[in-house]
Amino acid sequence: MQADDLILISVDDHVVEPPTLFDRHLPAAYKDQAPRVVTLADGAEVWLFNGRPRPNIGLNAVVGRRPEEYGMEPTAYAQMRAGCYDVDARIGDMNANGVLASMCFPSFPTFAGQTFAECADKTLARALVQAYNDWHIDEWCGSHPGRFIPLALPMIWDPQLTAGEVRRVAKKGCHALSFTSDPVGLGYPSIHTGHWDPLWQACADEGTVVAVHIGSGPALQVSSMDSPVDVMIAATPITSYEYATDLLFSPVLRRFSGIRFALSEGGIGWIPYFLERADYVYAHHHAWTHQDFGGRLPSEVFRDHVLTCFIDDRAGVKARHDVGLDGIMWECDYPHSDSTWPRSPEVLWRSLAGLPEDEVAQITHANAMRHFRFDPFAHRPKARCTVAALRAEAAGVDLTPMAGRGGKPPAADAARIVTSGDIARQLAEAFGKPMVARD
Repeated sequence: MQADDLILISVDDHVVEPPTLFDRHLPAAYKDQAPRVVTLADGAEVWLFNGRPRPNIGLNAVVGRRPEEYGMEPTAYAQMRAGCYDVDARIGDMNANGVLASMCFPSFPTFAGQTFAECADKTLARALVQAYNDWHIDEWCGSHPGRFIPLALPMIWDPQLTAGEVRRVAKKGCHALSFTSDPVGLGYPSIHTGHWDPLWQACADEGTVVAVHIGSGPALQVSSMDSPVDVMIAATPITSYEYATDLLFSPVLRRFSGIRFALSEGGIGWIPYFLERADYVYAHHHAWTHQDFGGRLPSEVFRDHVLTCFIDDRAGVKARHDVGLDGIMWECDYPHSDSTWPRSPEVLWRSLAGLPEDEVAQITHANAMRHFRFDPFAHRPKARCTVAALRAEAAGVDLTPMAGRGGKPPAADAARIVTSGDIARQLAEAFGKPMVARD
């Protein structure tokens, strides 16, 4: 087996929503209140909604750019690869990368749909969430059957409404829901209360995975505004540790036997120690903290209910049986700056070479198919799903690196290290998400 023989399903990519997002799926009564893309005097294109512009719609849509031009750009669609927002072009980019299927997280609505939840008119907010989900399922995913795993947004302000939406979209074949790692930070009750029980029950009933992406809370934490931005980039996946601990010691996994959570873009190399620590804490402290895992270890409950994924994580692959092989999946992270596109198979193969073929299959596609109830082979013969077969269909895809299309000038600040403070203002302006320094 070689890299060309792999069948790759990415469970964490992203879509930059096109301006036509609400054209077909929002009832006419709400059309004049819908978010829309406008062009500013400086040429930047922003989503305008609820009286507020949301700049940098292409934040981190840097795939295909030279690393020297990475930054807070692009700020307009013409500065991005078309695959960021055009589904047909995305298929071309997936083929060029040898990727069979992809699950795409939202951009401008934010991971848990907070953009819509901020609207005072919750009837409008509900219509927008449903319209978004219908666009994502029927247009983005539906235009190329078998190539996308559908992912829905919640009505985060109301767990009963979200439960109903989970059941509605499940009938359309969607068995994944994007959620937040910090509901308290967004102004909602914690997962340790019964507030979310209707949602958890609906997800358990429908076989819907709750996907919790890194950075899905209200703020990104950094050690200080003076620290290099590299610190934030390197540490962000490990923020999943805190959420995983909160989830594991909450009652959710023990009360809802069929529920599954995914730690999206969290990596896996840290998980063996995390599980070891959770078991140690339970053994040493449960007598007085009154935790009760019903005769099981926390690590066993975690492996039954929590799914994990990685981009490039050789340490985690080596420890795959300690992580929990049945729950490990792979991701490409297109079009973000961490993405391995267009050389994902070659990068991944460095970690997989020498593994048993059945384990390779689990990690690269079989686990994703099972957990998300997704069957691409119903639409495409398996022999046409390999890296080699897909790349053979991508002969016309231009992989020439983008340059000089609105990114920061190559010579700008060449001698100065970029700090967290440099991007804090832009990040808050773009998404209303502050960056909080711990010092």
